[in-house]
Amino acid sequence: MVAPDRTAGPSPSGRLTALGPRREDITVSTDERKAPGASSALPPRLDPRVGRPARRTSPGSSDGPSGRGRTRAAVAARVVAGLLSLALLVTTGWGWYLGRVAEATVNRTDAIPSSGNDETVDTGEAMNLLLVGNDSRAALSDAQLAELNAGEDSGVNTDTMILVHVPADGSKASFVSFPRDSYVTIPGHGTDKLNSAYAYGRQDAPAGASEAARSAQGAQLLVRTISQLTGLRIDHYAEVDLLGFFELSSVVGGVEVNLCNAVDDSFYSGAVFPAGVQTISGADALKFVRQRHELPRGDFDRIIRQQVFIAGVLRKMLSDDVLLDLGKQRELVSAASESLTVDQNLNLLQLAQQMQSVTAGSIDFQTIPYVGDDEDDEGRYILRLQDVDTLHRFFADLSAEPQETAAPTTAAPETVPAGDVSVEVYNGSGTSGLAGSAATALEGAGFAVTSTGNADSMDHTTTEVRYAAGDEALATTLAASIPGATTAQVDDATSGTVQLVLGSDFNGVGQAVTAAAPAPTTEGEDPRTAADTTCIN
Repeated sequence: MVAPDRTAGPSPSGRLTALGPRREDITVSTDERKAPGASSALPPRLDPRVGRPARRTSPGSSDGPSGRGRTRAAVAARVVAGLLSLALLVTTGWGWYLGRVAEATVNRTDAIPSSGNDETVDTGEAMNLLLVGNDSRAALSDAQLAELNAGEDSGVNTDTMILVHVPADGSKASFVSFPRDSYVTIPGHGTDKLNSAYAYGRQDAPAGASEAARSAQGAQLLVRTISQLTGLRIDHYAEVDLLGFFELSSVVGGVEVNLCNAVDDSFYSGAVFPAGVQTISGADALKFVRQRHELPRGDFDRIIRQQVFIAGVLRKMLSDDVLLDLGKQRELVSAASESLTVDQNLNLLQLAQQMQSVTAGSIDFQTIPYVGDDEDDEGRYILRLQDVDTLHRFFADLSAEPQETAAPTTAAPETVPAGDVSVEVYNGSGTSGLAGSAATALEGAGFAVTSTGNADSMDHTTTEVRYAAGDEALATTLAASIPGATTAQVDDATSGTVQLVLGSDFNGVGQAVTAAAPAPTTEGEDPRTAADTTCIN
């Protein structure tokens, strides 16, 4: 369902009010940036001609987190470093030098609060980084605004929030997206849309506070909100701005994406793309991840777009084209350091040193479990999430240790003689007389046909065997003689009799085959890995 465009923003009174439809946001909010044209000369201690300084006996004593935080940062490094554009040959002096450059030039903010960010879900030494986009247009020229179809500045609501979760063993990583309209409890402000937490935090800053201090307050309230929602401690914070995203996609030489259908959203995001596989970068990349109009599921499809694009960037970062190109490494570090704002304790050099063994197949992308669309008391569109216990279990499962068990030996489903199976045949294929001919063929195969008729509709595409609880063996026996048929337990089937609903794929009654064991079912959509290149909306 396409979500109504009712994003909220803070009014002078402190209450959130509706904004206009042209707000195509990745996210928002940022600390003060370096002034354009500011000198980027390195301090003497970072000049590669001076030589490498002595190694610290305590790696996190001043440049990074200590104790538990240092351990968490290390296990997350393999994934987050790629996202931060620090694909370095870290075993060389060049890689060490680039890492030091990034550490010296990246923007820092006091994003991790001292309270309200405690674990209720025990995930051991797992690391959690909150990745937030920033859609501020302040640094863009008029020409860049026109090229990006960026419109007016969107204020201070965060519309892209992703939790990067890495378990203690560093064997995998999960990127979990949070829809902007998720209806949540914001500490100190009651219930509201998740994308307003940052704005409330900025409003809570003391009068006369600097822009940097206000942004830090916004980040801290967003961290507290996500921590309460997930039951996890948020260890690190990283914010990427719009211009940096634009430059990053160009530096890596574009990212390959695959669209199931052509799209034309000229009026809003400016996204106009053909169907199929294509490589996008720069302004096109930004339009790709910002589109939500003209998509079947609105903001949910935009979330998938963002996940797919991040996956594509990660694949590029892990490819030889980047890992073995010193020039691209230098460009990436420059783009990353100018566009990133991270918390005070995130050690980028340490992260880069840990990313060498990551693979795209070990990174998956998911969306926080939700119930469905709704409206709040003010009539605004919101998204209802699952209850707190369900959410906490979901995030705890991300760190669950794999069980060392022997592969189960699954026997084929039980069957019975065809003569013991009573069948009601229903024609849902749209082909006249098919129920009668199918009944004749079934009787010839030994089945007992008790009745024929039309199905509830004539547009069934798949032939289905329906059965009552306890009649699995009867259904399995019949399905084995209907090539391509699926089985389903239903409430309206009569015990002892199975229903055969003929679809347009029905191709006759064939020779009985040994049925395979049914595949296990899971709730929700399966995670999409960074290696997945199948088409999306």
